[in-house]
Amino acid sequence: MENRKWEGAPSARPRTVSISSPMSSFLFSILLLSVVLGGCASPGDPYERKARVPQAVTDLAAAQSGSDVVLTFTLPTETVDHRPLEQPPAIEIYRAFAAPTVPPGESRAASMQPALLATIPPAMVASYATQGRIRYIDPIPATAFAPGTALMASYTVRTRASAKKSSADSNSAGLYIYPLPNSISDLKAEVTHPAIVLTWTAPQTTTGGTALPIAGYRVYRAEGEPGATAAAKSSPALIGEPDAASASFSDSNFEFGKTYVYMIRSVVQTPGGALQSGDSNALTVTAKDTFPPTAPQGLVVVLVPAQAEAAAHLELSWAISPETDIAGYNVYRSEQVGVLGTRLNAESLLTPAFRDMNGLPGRRYFYSVTAADRSGNESAPSAAVSGGAPAEGQPAP
Repeated sequence: MENRKWEGAPSARPRTVSISSPMSSFLFSILLLSVVLGGCASPGDPYERKARVPQAVTDLAAAQSGSDVVLTFTLPTETVDHRPLEQPPAIEIYRAFAAPTVPPGESRAASMQPALLATIPPAMVASYATQGRIRYIDPIPATAFAPGTALMASYTVRTRASAKKSSADSNSAGLYIYPLPNSISDLKAEVTHPAIVLTWTAPQTTTGGTALPIAGYRVYRAEGEPGATAAAKSSPALIGEPDAASASFSDSNFEFGKTYVYMIRSVVQTPGGALQSGDSNALTVTAKDTFPPTAPQGLVVVLVPAQAEAAAHLELSWAISPETDIAGYNVYRSEQVGVLGTRLNAESLLTPAFRDMNGLPGRRYFYSVTAADRSGNESAPSAAVSGGAPAEGQPAP
């Protein structure tokens, strides 16, 4: 290979960097250090420059339900600097009870020291969500109550998207918790024709401390599936509020063939309003119609003499049943008093009338009528009425 020397003007030759000067040496050292340090980091490793701190909860609410306190609030979806949270944050719930005795000069609220009650990890948050809000139930032990007094409690919530820092405290939700009558445990039902009759025993024990007197009861009902023993298919609705002197309720607004789930709660009056005990045992009732209609009234038997080609026969009629679920009527004929005899109609009669064309002349018959409802129940027979067509040359029997 031929080696050629660079020819041309000195200004056209490639420049080289001289590091002989002190300033050039310093700059080169800085550049080399940056390359070395940069090569030590892994380009793919995540690096969290700033902890993700969720916005504080602002709508925490607390309410007593039976011996529980139900907390509800909306979970934040953004950080304090308005960055979206990629997954639900962990939840920390704090609770404070007022001290039974308060030092002189200090308020009960000031004596309350919050303590961590529960932590809900992100993977379990969805199981506490109901209609877009978090719902947490805090059972209050009976031992927390001082004799004869209500319990003062306060709750706060924090959320956490990073181990480094939690959110600020939520608003404080405070309330007085009252000892209530224990849940009713012996709710029973009897299906009658006009109503489903519920009965129970008034509770004699309380959730803790001395409960306020029962002011009344609230009866709830939901529709269920036939044979169901668990959850109803619809939310329970309040259907009655019997007073404290009663331990029964008649539900007349029902339909035969349907299944219902009943629950009862006791009600007490507190300075802050009415409170309800926990749910009673859930009672599932299928309203089966096993009740026959009343017997038809006003049966009349009339002889219609022979006319032209029509033979003599008997016409029967009776009063229409006042009951609303009548499916039809049946006519029976016998030749003996007190015996129901044979059913004459093959199909149920839709109208209260019947023509007997098959009687033998000169025979005396005893007729009675029954009513049948849509559930297949048949009434007792009506009072028997006699009649018959006379034989030729004889008077009517």
